[in-house]
Amino acid sequence: VYGASKLAGELAVAEANPRHVILRTGLVYSPFGKNFIKTILRLAGEHEEIAVVADQWGNPTSALDLADAILGISAQLTRSGRDFVFGLYHLVGAGTASRADLARHALSASHALGGPWAHVRDVATSAFPTPARRPINSSLSSAKFTAAFRWSMPPWQYSVECTVRRLVQSTSSETI
Repeated sequence: VYGASKLAGELAVAEANPRHVILRTGLVYSPFGKNFIKTILRLAGEHEEIAVVADQWGNPTSALDLADAILGISAQLTRSGRDFVFGLYHLVGAGTASRADLARHALSASHALGGPWAHVRDVATSAFPTPARRPINSSLSSAKFTAAFRWSMPPWQYSVECTVRRLVQSTSSETI
């Protein structure tokens, strides 16, 4: 249902305006709101070991990197003199990781900064039943986006470290 409703929204945008840019992304996190990285850091402050799904793969993607890309291509789209291929693009952090790999990297970065750390225990998707089935591999390629807009996303590891640094250095109890 979730995927079908997203597709319906994309089709409605495309039908309403042929000069559209639709971005698909995945495993989005940021220093703000509720997300996987903040949950992992919070759990690390409460437990010595955290069970994390190790058989789901995707592209960890920083919301801040997405915002930079959107602002960057918005400027390009408003300039005259350049033809664009409008349509659907994937835009994700460079590289793939399992959720457990992502958690380990975030916790390692946190530990190096004096923040919370816990051991990550790999578990199968079946250990966390959810109403909606998640795909085992939701990895996407940003190659089409990069070619069209001459914009590359940074490696997911770098962006995770930047996010963790902001979270650990923050003194606000609401941040983590």
